[in-house]
Amino acid sequence: MNNTAIIIPSRLDAKRLPEKPLKLINGKEMILHVYDLARASGVGDVLVVTPDEVIEKLIKKNGGKSFLSKNQHQTGTDRVYEAFKDFYFKKPKNIINLQGDMPNLNPKSIVELKEYLEKNLCDIATLASSLKNKDEINDQNIVKVITGDNIEKSGFSEALDFKRDSINYNDKFIYHHIGIYGFTSKALIRYVNLKRSKLEINRNLEQMRAMENKMKIKVGYTASNPLSIDTEEDLNKVKKLMEK
Repeated sequence: MNNTAIIIPSRLDAKRLPEKPLKLINGKEMILHVYDLARASGVGDVLVVTPDEVIEKLIKKNGGKSFLSKNQHQTGTDRVYEAFKDFYFKKPKNIINLQGDMPNLNPKSIVELKEYLEKNLCDIATLASSLKNKDEINDQNIVKVITGDNIEKSGFSEALDFKRDSINYNDKFIYHHIGIYGFTSKALIRYVNLKRSKLEINRNLEQMRAMENKMKIKVGYTASNPLSIDTEEDLNKVKKLMEK
């Protein structure tokens, strides 16, 4: 088995955009777009983990791997861990948690993340891209990450904070966070055994659990600026980009 597994958590019960994974873009379901780009990266095995039989059957019908998980999970990372534990029997050394709502992510971004994670310089590695304007900085649907250095020049840098709003404009290095995380197996096991933290719950950001427990998160820059689809408006934006 490859040392890296890409695990994609996916479920139908999204509050803002129900049945999101099944939305069609260019005649193909969103979750299939994400699965295919993960495969195209070539970094390792790819698995969709879902509590919904509809998604499981769709992936398998199209020649992919899927694992039917328990219904009750507080976070997507907990669902990823279930697949890591019960499907892969904790064998992969590195696990990439790829969100199932970024159908226009460049597969090269996954390669960059995997290569950095293999250097063993952090617990968790993630990616970010440039913020286009002040509207994006103030948009609560866009997660911002503040880093210690200019990642466009220096490469990966330590994450100082993640926010949806209340950005301090004196912070020099603010980026558009991308929903992809690389964990070492040791870090993933530690993470899921930590209690949900105060800031994680208040900000609705899973990564704050790691931050509040002194786990080191490194952020790398990618010129790719994928859109996470949370609303019908987001879906229409991605359709315009991908259906040209």
